[in-house]
Amino acid sequence: MQNARSIDGVELAARIRQWGRELGFDAIGFADTRLDAAEAELAAWLAAGFHGEMDYMASHGVSARPAARRALSAPSGGSERSERGGGSCLKRSRPAELVPGTLSVITARMNYLPKAAPMETVLADGTRAAISRYALGRDYHKVLRARLQKLADRIATEIGAFGHRVFTDSAPVMEVALAEKSGLGWRGKHTLLLTREAGSYFFLGEIYTDLPLPADAPQTDHCGTCRACLDICPTQAIVAPYTVDARRCISYLTIELKGAIPEELRSSIGNRVYGCDDCQLACPWNRHAQITREADFAVRHGLDAPALVELFAWTEADFRARLAGSAIYRIGFERWLRNLAVGLGNAPTSPAVVVALKGRADHPSSLVREHVAWALARHGAG
Repeated sequence: MQNARSIDGVELAARIRQWGRELGFDAIGFADTRLDAAEAELAAWLAAGFHGEMDYMASHGVSARPAARRALSAPSGGSERSERGGGSCLKRSRPAELVPGTLSVITARMNYLPKAAPMETVLADGTRAAISRYALGRDYHKVLRARLQKLADRIATEIGAFGHRVFTDSAPVMEVALAEKSGLGWRGKHTLLLTREAGSYFFLGEIYTDLPLPADAPQTDHCGTCRACLDICPTQAIVAPYTVDARRCISYLTIELKGAIPEELRSSIGNRVYGCDDCQLACPWNRHAQITREADFAVRHGLDAPALVELFAWTEADFRARLAGSAIYRIGFERWLRNLAVGLGNAPTSPAVVVALKGRADHPSSLVREHVAWALARHGAG
């Protein structure tokens, strides 16, 4: 074991990259803690009200609930949830204030795209439920956090104890901004990180550390004049290049929004019942997307192309049993039924669809009843 301060930073960074690959990460980068430009963009995004009900994005030291997904973060990234005791907007863009003593940020990405039914095929079949590909397997929060901690432990084993904290969509961390700064990719016009070799189907994680590691050079933007992600968005939530209005984003509406989905947006949601991948499907760089090597991200319970009617028939016990350990579990059974009711309202009219909806017409939840009533009216059966 060597003392951390006696090891050359370049040599240590090379070792960390190698250890990261051994632990299943597809890329490791290093960034300093200056996020001035991202902080200004975050302030403008919040001032425009694009965060919707995600008050934790601007909160100061309060607890918050899980948000929708990375695409809903501020223009330069942002994390999906705030932990108790540190949700400050400024801490979000100032790593050294969030974790005092932080000198460098180790960033990591891990591909998540599983072998699954093509999303385009599922979207084209209105009887099927389209679930964002990142949510088909085990909850990535658990997988990445554990793997990042193993990386931190490996570093400590080699160099001795050092100050660090691991993050995966936890606490106020500007993930995309840090990943972009560390050379892992560039922020696409849909606000997700993009790479030429792997597209955007990957998760991000970070280790804040007091090690003086050399920062990597950022990549250049390769979106050019392309606007495929803006044009394909079903609800036109990408209001300008690099800016998402979360209030219109299907990921926000189906995951983060707690109440009723705005009626004027329901028909545009189609059969997307948990998240939305349309902007990624349209991105030319995702021709290079790589199938994940991580077994935990493999499809569970046939969720890559399930029938809407079958999912709507689940009891709450079914929901808990089949989605335990899944990111979907976080929204709860009530919002799951809400989303499925919208999907069924947009499905082709059939006796099976109408019978399924009528079976929930008197559901104890007013939220579910409202969306079921809307769906039945769409089929002329209200």
